[in-house]
Amino acid sequence: MSHRAFSKRVCEDKRDFDEMKNAAVEFYRVSRVPQDMERALHQLFLHRPADLHGYLADYFANLAAPPRISRVTGRQVYDARGRLSVEAEVYCVVHNKDKVKVIFLHVCGVHLVPESQERTEHVMAAVLWINEPLNSFFLCYKPEICSKLFWDFYYITGKKSIVEKPFPAVEPQKPVLQGSLAVGSVSLAVAKTGAQIQGIHLYEHIAPPAQFHIPVSLVTLLSCGKTSPGKLNLLEEVILIPKVGQQVKQIITMALEVQKEMMRIMKTLTNAFVCDSGALAVSHERAEQPLDLIAEACTNLGVPLGTQIHLALNCAAHELLDPSKGKYEVATGVLKSPDELVDLYQTLISKYPAVVALIDPFRQEDGDQWEKLSSMIGNSCSLLSDVSYKSQGPPLPGVRGHILKHINETTVSDLIHMTSEQQGNNCAFLLVQAVGLGLHYVKLGGLSGAERMTKYNRLISIEEELAQQGILGRFFFFSLPCDFSLAGQRNKLS
Repeated sequence: MSHRAFSKRVCEDKRDFDEMKNAAVEFYRVSRVPQDMERALHQLFLHRPADLHGYLADYFANLAAPPRISRVTGRQVYDARGRLSVEAEVYCVVHNKDKVKVIFLHVCGVHLVPESQERTEHVMAAVLWINEPLNSFFLCYKPEICSKLFWDFYYITGKKSIVEKPFPAVEPQKPVLQGSLAVGSVSLAVAKTGAQIQGIHLYEHIAPPAQFHIPVSLVTLLSCGKTSPGKLNLLEEVILIPKVGQQVKQIITMALEVQKEMMRIMKTLTNAFVCDSGALAVSHERAEQPLDLIAEACTNLGVPLGTQIHLALNCAAHELLDPSKGKYEVATGVLKSPDELVDLYQTLISKYPAVVALIDPFRQEDGDQWEKLSSMIGNSCSLLSDVSYKSQGPPLPGVRGHILKHINETTVSDLIHMTSEQQGNNCAFLLVQAVGLGLHYVKLGGLSGAERMTKYNRLISIEEELAQQGILGRFFFFSLPCDFSLAGQRNKLS
């Protein structure tokens, strides 16, 4: 290379270097990097931490851009019971890195047959909605503000486009939205992501009051519904209501003792098994039989019903109606009219005063029977209704409590809204997120199966965490059964 060519190359390199240096100076000036570095070094000198680089990492992490959702994905999976379900993943950009924050599996709603073409279509539609419109909608949003946006999106876009399928004639007013699993799955996954990014628990993210209380755990002891052996259809679940004021661990210990004693009594039965709810399912012909079994077990343990333990009966009557005959099939081949069912309940409650709550004793259309039964047994037993599907009809007469579940198109915002409406009025059961929503009771099913015991163990750990932090509050409950209507007055720290 000639001297002239070499000099020209040096000049070009110097010019490029000067241009790059000037661009860097301008970039740092606009980004205010020198000022940030100066403040960081000043704070470092003032605090003089043992871990210098760790301190600087934390300092600059606080200056980093907030996490943004980069994509939302869905896929078909199988749940713990081998049923087709939806799994939602939320990815976030955190400190310029794409990270998976939450994977949430959502089980189909109670109105879908466990193994059916309808269930398959719902799951496929939900996965399609998560991977396409919902993924595009959430792109670049902050996880902590997406709950309201998701609700708006659902009404503005999704609800108009998702195919509607009517319920059978039994419940004609309530549509099932095909693919609606996407709504509940993504909503909870995003809520969990927001909590995880902020380094807090989900219950703190949902509602951060000065105190939290632990809902009273209701444990399913027996399953007697249509899927259980025997002729009895009426009682889908017999639920243990413990004496208020006990810790979660105490309640579980007591319920396990009752369950073991029932199993000892039933040891000669060969058709007993554990059902999906985690509770025992035994062959029964009449509604009195499961109640007699529980009463015998409690008496043997020295905790007779009506003192330390009360019971709630989940009747699920809307699943028992024969529309062609206008009657409820309370047992195989045994049909009862709505008025006859009123008499059956009254007889049952008078014989078993430890039963202090009936859940869905009729379908919603039988308003006269709800009112009639409430007037007959209202002083000794409360009637509860499932409002998870947001019925558009007027409030049912005689109802003193409500059931809430996270299903299908129910969003976290829905749960917050519905529970806030019920505060100071009625109790509510919930399957997830019970802590933080101010609910009085939580029903997690029976005490069998890893999936359900994980939930119970998590409730125990939350109670211990709150107690250690000194923010564990308690509800003040009146004597049963009035607590189903009067509970809600928060006491001082226990």
